[in-house]
Order: sequence, then C-alpha cells, then structure tokens
Amino acid sequence: MAAEGGGKELNEIKSQFRTREGAYKLLSLSEYSRPNRVPLSAAQGTNPVRVSLVNVRDQSGSGDRICFNVGRELYLYLYRGPRKAADLSKPIDKRIYKGTQPTCHDFNQFTATPDSVSLVVGFSAGQVQYLDPIKKETSKLFNEERFIDKTKVTCLKWVPESESLFLVAHTSGNLYLYNVEHPCGTAAPHYQPLKQGSGFSVYACKSKSCRNPLLKWSVGEGAMHAFAFAPDGKHVACASQDGGLRVFHFDSMELHGAMKSYFGGLLCVCWSPDGRYIVTGGEDDLVTVWSFWDCRVIARGHGHKSWVSVVAFDPYTSSVGEGEAPELSGSDEELPERPPLARARTASSLSRLSKRNSASADGRPPSSLTYRFGSVGQDTQFCLWDLTEDILFPHQPLSRARTHTNGVGGGGGGLPWSLSGLALESGPANPLPHSLSRSNSLPHPPAARPPAGKAPATDGGGPFAGGGGRFATLTLHDKAADKTHKPSHGVGHAASKSNDKLHLVPRSKLDPARALGTALCPRMDEVPLLEPLVCKKIAHERLTVLIFLEDCIVTACQEGFICTWARPGKVGLLSAQNQANSPSGTVV
Repeated sequence: MAAEGGGKELNEIKSQFRTREGAYKLLSLSEYSRPNRVPLSAAQGTNPVRVSLVNVRDQSGSGDRICFNVGRELYLYLYRGPRKAADLSKPIDKRIYKGTQPTCHDFNQFTATPDSVSLVVGFSAGQVQYLDPIKKETSKLFNEERFIDKTKVTCLKWVPESESLFLVAHTSGNLYLYNVEHPCGTAAPHYQPLKQGSGFSVYACKSKSCRNPLLKWSVGEGAMHAFAFAPDGKHVACASQDGGLRVFHFDSMELHGAMKSYFGGLLCVCWSPDGRYIVTGGEDDLVTVWSFWDCRVIARGHGHKSWVSVVAFDPYTSSVGEGEAPELSGSDEELPERPPLARARTASSLSRLSKRNSASADGRPPSSLTYRFGSVGQDTQFCLWDLTEDILFPHQPLSRARTHTNGVGGGGGGLPWSLSGLALESGPANPLPHSLSRSNSLPHPPAARPPAGKAPATDGGGPFAGGGGRFATLTLHDKAADKTHKPSHGVGHAASKSNDKLHLVPRSKLDPARALGTALCPRMDEVPLLEPLVCKKIAHERLTVLIFLEDCIVTACQEGFICTWARPGKVGLLSAQNQANSPSGTVV
C-alpha cells in the first residue's frame, strides 16, 4: 500500500524502501552526474534527462557502460553499479552541443564489444547522430538539414538483432526507419504509400538510389512520445499524444490492437518480459495494463499525483506463492531485517517460468506467478506494482462484450504491400533477439510459447530476422502471396483468426468522448484498480528514468542526478559507507 501520513512525511525524500524481498537502499556514492555535480537549472531542463546502459562483455567484471544527457551535455562512464563508488573524474567520453540539445539515445546491444559501441542520439532540433564514443572517430549526422523532419526527436531505438537499422520518433507523430550505411539526400524525400489502416499510414521513400529514411510511419494525432519493441522483436508498441496505444507487427506493418488512455496523452510504454502484457502511463496519472493476446485493458493503477514519465517491468523479481507478504506502511525503519520471501528472478528461472507458462493447457500461468513493474512520474514519486493472478485471470470472467470486442483487426486497409518485399542481406537468423535496449529495461529473456490452441509466432522469413543489411527493391505482392504471409504475422493474428468479426473496430480517430466506455477505453469501474505496493518520494525534481538491473535499480531526475538503489542482499561494503555518509532522518 502507498504510505499515508502527514505532509512533512510525504514531502520527505526517501533513501530506502522495503518490499517482501527486503530493503532497497539508495547508494549515495554510486550517484552519477556532471563531474562538477552542479544540478541542472530550470532554464536548461526543458529536455528530459535520459540514461542508456550497455554491457560490452569484457573480462574485467565491469562491463557496463552508462550514457546520460544533462542539458547540452552528453556523458559516457564506466558503470560500477552497487559494487564500487562512481568515479566522475574520468568519463570515457564527454560532448557539449551548441544550438541543439540531446533528448534521447540508445546503444546497439547486438554489436557492442569492449573496443566499440554504436550509439544513436536524437536532438531537440530533429537531427540524429550516430557515433562510437569509445573509438571517437566514428560519427555520422542524419537529418542534418532537417529535410526529413523539423521537430524534436522524442524516442529512438535500434531494431532488435540489427547492425544498422534504427527507428526514430518525432513530436510530429512520425516514425522513421534509418540505415546507418545510407545517406539522407540533399533534398526533402518523396514518399509513396505502402500501407493504410486505422489511425496510421506507412510510406516508402521514392529514390533512384538508397537513401534515408527507408520508411515513414504516420501514427495517430500529435506527438509520438515513446515506442518499444516486443521481446520477440516482431512487434512494436507506440504511445502517442492523442492517448492512443497502437501495437503493430513491424514486418508486415499490420495493426495488431489499440487502446485509448482514460484522458490526455500517453507518455511511456513497456512490454512484460514474456511479451504477454504492455504497461503504459501518461497524462491521466494512471498506469494501464493491456493484454497483448486478448487486446484489452485488464487493469489500471492509481498512485501518482501527476503525469507518469516512465514505466518498466522488473524481470528479476517474482513471487513464489508461499506465505503471506507483510502489510507495508510508511514507517519501515522500525521493522527488523527479514529473510527474503521471494527469490530474485535470474535468466534461468525466467526460462523455467516461461516453460511453466506454456505448459498449462488453457494458457494460464500458475497461481503463484506475479509480474512486478515500476513507474516514476513528474510528482517525484517512485511506485512499485504487483500484477497478480487474481487480476490477470479473475474467477468471475469479464462480460463477453469486454472480453471479445476488444481489439483492432489486421487493419491492412487496401494496399497489398508488405515489408517482406524489402529484402535484407540477412545473416544467420536468430529467432530470439537479445539486443533490446536497457534504456527502458534489461534485454528480455526468451518469450513464453503460446498456449495450446494458439499458433506460435514465426519469423516468416521477415527482413528483420537476421543481422542488419541493405534494403533491396520494393515488390508488389498479389493477394495469394498476402494470404500465405498472414500466418506469420504473430500470435495475435493467429489467435484472433476465428474472431475477426468481433475484433473489427471502425476506422476512425480515437475520439475520447466516443472511446470512453468501450473496449478501447473502459470506464474506471469496469476494470480492476491496482494500488501500489510501494509509493515513495525519491527526488526533488521530476523523475525521468527507471531501469531494473539484476543487482540494483537505476533512477534519474531532471536535476541531472542518476541514482543507484541496491537490491536486498546486494549492498555489500559500499552500503556501510553510504549509511555513514547519509544524513539522519532520511530512512523510510
């Protein structure tokens, strides 16, 4: 439960909080910031502080590298986690930009080595930079003359398992697919339509030679604030200012499903580690859980007092379903240290969890399964949420109208084009991408197999199954080719094949007045309402980063401070140093 108490207690910055696993502790010596540790001023803080992490798999045991932006500056450091204190005197790379500010960035997890990392950076004026902050001589600038898009870059990510493809979102509401090996051209690009559907259109760049962007997606109305690739790398979820969550099959450009926020825009989105659920947050101060397989809202959570900036699943924490979790309150300092009631979820335990999920005849995970996710917001609050089986699989099923008339159909909408015609020079296919960025969360473990009765998602020979390469020529498929390609569109298409008529939604804009009370946006009393397991004020300024790592949690605020919270049992020697240096009265 969220802490309750007087105004003084609620305004107090917390340096520790407790869950059923034990106490999470803030390590003040593991805090990253500018080398001079001067907070970001209000005038400089218009663009959010972001953090990206990459593991370069070196032999030293300190393979993590952390990148963060503060104002006009961009830093790269060796990330020591909870093991050692941060050393701000020796950045691996530091850059100061003029005339524009970095707004977001992402490492290519797939190609990272101890000697080289590929980083893409988006800017407030619309440009995108590709660079190697270790080698330093590698750098390219895309959209330099702003012919492609003149608006701010809000989110960018490498395409999973690709060496050269990355996707960029702008406040114009457009998504662009780039290839680092291609130039941008000396004039504004011309486009030809590829696909049209409910609330989106996709275009290819018309050019005699290869140039960027390869594709342009126009999605919804207003800015696109965030997008995230599914653990299988085949689907992408987009969160827009019009309040729409839209989930696409990336290869075929088909719309799998959609959701509307309760009100206002959606600002963040994240997938569960097994790809079953999507959590969003935004201007309605709520976190919303959406089922990918059922294409419906299954729960909302209310704990924030302002806009939700970031949501992220914790793939390392899972309930074992044994014993009762203690009731939590806002005065945990008097509680003795307890043995953990839940185990840390490692990669191997996640694999076993996926096998248990897929072993059930009706596709329902066992009753002990609990998903843990977190959220941070502009109210400076950090919340933890548990998504339990009584929410995921209620004994009293929802009404048929809410259960089945819930998704958006294939949404092909007219043009028989497919990305399968955009052939890549493919390398060895890897069906389970491991390169998903840790700017949102860790690379996800293998996704659970679909339950009995649901067709598995297949690669289908899609162009993104292998490593990145070059696009070849566009080909126009006939209807017979489309029919043969449809089974590879993913779990959602195969699962809803028998309910196509029930899943169809009129191709109209996400009108808030018409959406409320429908499957796109259930009323508050039509879905379960979650309460946060933990809700603590942990910063003076709005929070902009939340990353779950195996031994710690990383948060950041708009002042430019990146904090490390050690998980229970992961504190070590640094904890004693932290507690000795921490002011009294800051413990929860």
